[in-house]
Amino acid sequence: MSAKPIYKRVLLKASGEALMGSQGFGIDVAVADRIASDIAEARAMGVEVGVVVGGGNIFRGVAVASKGGDRVTGDHMGMLATVINALALATSLRKLDIDTVVLSAIAMPEICESFSQRATLYHLSLGRVVIFAGGTGNPFFTTDSAAALRAAEMGAEAILKGTQVDGIYSADPKKDPSATRFDRLTHSEVLEKGLAVMDIAAVALARENAIPIVVFSIHEKGGFADILTGGGRATIVSDN
Repeated sequence: MSAKPIYKRVLLKASGEALMGSQGFGIDVAVADRIASDIAEARAMGVEVGVVVGGGNIFRGVAVASKGGDRVTGDHMGMLATVINALALATSLRKLDIDTVVLSAIAMPEICESFSQRATLYHLSLGRVVIFAGGTGNPFFTTDSAAALRAAEMGAEAILKGTQVDGIYSADPKKDPSATRFDRLTHSEVLEKGLAVMDIAAVALARENAIPIVVFSIHEKGGFADILTGGGRATIVSDN
């Protein structure tokens, strides 16, 4: 690829639902492989990549709470779902000979390394893709918040949020055909308009650390590389 990347280090936030593909549950290996190939393309361009994957394809803690269960236990179960997804994506990356490490916010030494900022920066310096598992390690925080937190800790120049649609809309475009699409927004506008792109804590943390959020469709093959070179269809959330 001839185009030069506009970012040197990014955090990719991929929803757990994206890994389901057309299945109703779990992990579609073909989709994990395609996302891995997009990350491999970014690495070939020299971009350093950290990844946070959600767990919604396997489990949602809030679902337990909504049925009268314990939210903390539910969130712990959701964190374990993100570990499963992280291991699956790491497997797909290693099939492409991409050096990859999984760092978990919850200690699981038999399965993967534990997260620390020091370990993150060390692995990135060696050219490895770092996948962050286990959310923030705390209940009541989403994987969006984990993405903003890890992005700040790793010194990412942008959070690239791969979603089911090609940007931020005034409403869910799949449910409301009249929904308006935004090309650019500020962090404050996202918060003021109550746009459901990331939760409030995540957007506020990104704003505080002056990290732009780029929302694009994770289902477009090569879309990740397009965004990294300043192309592609996306909504950019930035205060600059």
